[in-house]
Amino acid sequence: MMLSLEEIKAILPHREPFLLVDEVLDYTPMKGGIGIKHVHADEFYFKGHFPGHPVMPGVLITESLAQMGAIVLLSDPQYRGKIAYFTGIEKARFRKKVVPGDTLKLDVEITKMRGRFGFGTAVATVEGEVACEAQFSFVVG
Repeated sequence: MMLSLEEIKAILPHREPFLLVDEVLDYTPMKGGIGIKHVHADEFYFKGHFPGHPVMPGVLITESLAQMGAIVLLSDPQYRGKIAYFTGIEKARFRKKVVPGDTLKLDVEITKMRGRFGFGTAVATVEGEVACEAQFSFVVG
């Protein structure tokens, strides 16, 4: 199932400039999905990170992954209209710089749910190379 930007906005509470998923290529509610973040030269964070050598901050790569995970979670009717919050990020590894012009592929899987609490894994790639991988825990508020 694909989602456009407007369909993403109907699921996520995030808005520009902090909406970090541009499209969803495929997803299954409560299971997993693949999304895309197009990294543009005019992104707000490149003005200061780093002038003359723009690099997408790792924390925003993990946020992109978390937003993709939230789409997978919040698209389920029992969680629609809610907000998912990080409770932990573990084993985060950054393996490749993400720079203007890159297309960040966001691959997430929800691995376990216990009531409002859950766990997931995520990998962000650029042209098949791993840029970031992490394990997440979250709560639905």
